[in-house]
Amino acid sequence: MSVGMGPAGKAMDAGKSGKEDVLTVFITGNELGAMKPCGCSGGQLGGLSKRGAVFKAAEKTRRVIVDTGGLVANDSEQDLIKFNVIIRALGLLGYDAANLTKSDLEIAQNLGLIGNVGPDLKLVAAPGIPDVNLPARFGKRMTLEGRPIRVEIASFDASSGRVEPIEKLFGPESDAATLKILILAGPRADEMDTFVEKTAFLDCVICTDSAEMPEIIGDPNRRPLVVSAGRLGKYVGRLRISPGRKEKGPLKLSFSAVPVSEDLLEDEALNELYKHYQQILMAGGLVENLPRFDLPDGLRYMGSESCKKCHKYAYEKWKDLKHAHAYETLEEAGADYDPECVVCHVVGLKYESGFVGPDKTPQFRGVGCENCHGPGSEHVLSAGEAPAGSVG
Repeated sequence: MSVGMGPAGKAMDAGKSGKEDVLTVFITGNELGAMKPCGCSGGQLGGLSKRGAVFKAAEKTRRVIVDTGGLVANDSEQDLIKFNVIIRALGLLGYDAANLTKSDLEIAQNLGLIGNVGPDLKLVAAPGIPDVNLPARFGKRMTLEGRPIRVEIASFDASSGRVEPIEKLFGPESDAATLKILILAGPRADEMDTFVEKTAFLDCVICTDSAEMPEIIGDPNRRPLVVSAGRLGKYVGRLRISPGRKEKGPLKLSFSAVPVSEDLLEDEALNELYKHYQQILMAGGLVENLPRFDLPDGLRYMGSESCKKCHKYAYEKWKDLKHAHAYETLEEAGADYDPECVVCHVVGLKYESGFVGPDKTPQFRGVGCENCHGPGSEHVLSAGEAPAGSVG
């Protein structure tokens, strides 16, 4: 049987024991390759190495951890490296299951990861994807106040246009009460109410398209409870399963977003994994070999030294600013071989004539004049008559 749902977000009475028995489903999704905040300012949220501290708030036997997919943003060389690293990170963090989207599946197949992610992390995928042999459902059995509870999580893509197959995704009835959770991809906002009306047999629907913070979508008192997964790893969605007021009555659900804040303790194993990732980027020479665009109209970057002759006062002020030494902060952090970090700490990384490496183009280390004013070749060669160029 499917369990009932109470008002989301409402705390239950502690009861006679003074301590409420709770099961927890932790939900993440839409990682999009954001493994760690850039760290260039304080108060940033996120980071795989800190996420484990959120999960540890619940005992292993009393929690389910699931990712709804969207592990990387695209299929660039760096994202392919990230995908492998993130899959390993999910295993280290104790995830029970990871849902793979269509793009996730294509990458996982190309990397040979299907069936090769370790014994504890289960991969699921929505049915109907050609040449994919992954289950659409994951289940875990637990107890709540001595009562057997089975949490079942299934994946479905709404682009099929039919909701009838959803009920068949879940397992047969058992002696345990079953909490039915659906990871749903693809519904438009104007379709959501109709979808909910047709799936009253579900207890919770997790929408994969969402804003940064996980949240309840629509009426918090309706069944199924509809929530979003969040994105970029800044928050973890927390679905709490509580006993009803009656001994065998319906269970209650509540949902909240837990920030992955910078004050959380880091997991050393995850830190080591991130260092290994940076070493892979270094060995692959991703910064030096990054594809670069041509600048318009034959423009070239010149470096801040070329500005000194006519703008001596501004140059002298600039060279003592933190921006002028931005590349050094990357070296200290061990991120100077990561294109996603380097691009904001040098001049013109993505363009021809810009930064290539600290030895080949030392004049472009740090955030210089041309980061804001554009490539300065015409301005310099015309003795200031022509404005600095723009790359849009």
